[in-house]
Amino acid sequence: MGNSRRNQEPSPDIPQPIRPDGAGAVDLGPRDIMRDMENPNMLVPPVTDAGLIPNLRFAYSDTHMQLNQGGWSREITVRELPIATTLAGVNMSLTPGGVRELHWHQQAEWAYMILGSARITSVDQNGHNFIADIGPGDLWYFPPGIPHSIQGLENGCEFLLVFDDGSFSDLNTLSVSDWFAHTPKEVLSANFGVPASLMDSIPSGQVYIYQDAVPGSLSSQTVASPNGTVPQSFKHQLLAQQPIRTSGGSVRIVDSTNFPISKTVAAALVEIEPGGMRELHWHPNNDEWQYYLTGQGRMTVFAGNGTARTFDYRAGDVGYVPFAYGHYIQNTGTQPLWFLEMFKSDRFEDVSLNQWLALTPSELVQSNLKVGAEFTKSLHKEKSPVVKYPGFTYTPK
Repeated sequence: MGNSRRNQEPSPDIPQPIRPDGAGAVDLGPRDIMRDMENPNMLVPPVTDAGLIPNLRFAYSDTHMQLNQGGWSREITVRELPIATTLAGVNMSLTPGGVRELHWHQQAEWAYMILGSARITSVDQNGHNFIADIGPGDLWYFPPGIPHSIQGLENGCEFLLVFDDGSFSDLNTLSVSDWFAHTPKEVLSANFGVPASLMDSIPSGQVYIYQDAVPGSLSSQTVASPNGTVPQSFKHQLLAQQPIRTSGGSVRIVDSTNFPISKTVAAALVEIEPGGMRELHWHPNNDEWQYYLTGQGRMTVFAGNGTARTFDYRAGDVGYVPFAYGHYIQNTGTQPLWFLEMFKSDRFEDVSLNQWLALTPSELVQSNLKVGAEFTKSLHKEKSPVVKYPGFTYTPK
């Protein structure tokens, strides 16, 4: 059987691990052809790839789905992506009226609303409360230990949660139902000053997500606190920000400078037009955790000492770049590529390779890289996060 298979002619429609220079060979063995087609730069790595770099990509489609009445969730932690030690992510959906129950975490929670809308509530340690409706492109941030809830509104919602600990699991949180279930009823009676019989129907364990009715208007659910509302809003409208527009797309940066409560997570929402690229750069403050919202792209990560590896990404994928590793993200599709880049930090920081070279004596750059004046004269002293140069842009094969 093996010999007969090896004598078969491969279909021209099936990609093969062969470079244009002839390196590689036909693969007629057992394989996941659809996965190979989604990862062309892993099947046929650029000749510049070299050395050993761990996996820096994981798809939410390959994770376990936690299904509940009222919604679902799935997560990517160090269990799924071991290199991602700084941040963990949860993709969650709630039905209209679906509730992520009253709970709190030991970690900070940063969130991006992908579609639909939800109502969030919270109370801080000083009795300041907070309630707000969240729409597409809006963020929220709850500091560690601050209790909160999330509920889907009329059309339900889907969102991304990011926690400032790669080992975090959303199924291992501190929930009010779980606490009630594991507290003697006479203690609950004494604490709240009510008969123990009122607790006869409490849940037997963590509820996590449950179905409820769609809540009324925001004003109808407002609860006045004698201490007032929180001094720093837990909500930020990222899409309402004026973006940094460049030749290849746009960038919106959010950190503690414009979202003051967000002390441990900084982020950028990046749009790359077809043919464009997030420029060659690195981050001097922490690892980068990425979530791809639309489109498809590729990223080569350079780790120094002659090592580099290229990965392909699609909507729903998570990418990761270790601290200070050089990289780019290139749109390899025909539609805009949107993604979030996030950091366990209070500030967003990046270093542009182009700007660094432009602000360095040209003679030094020329002698170091063995390039001429034509190259150094083309460098840009102003940072351009997303680039697109006519005649020098990526064209899908």
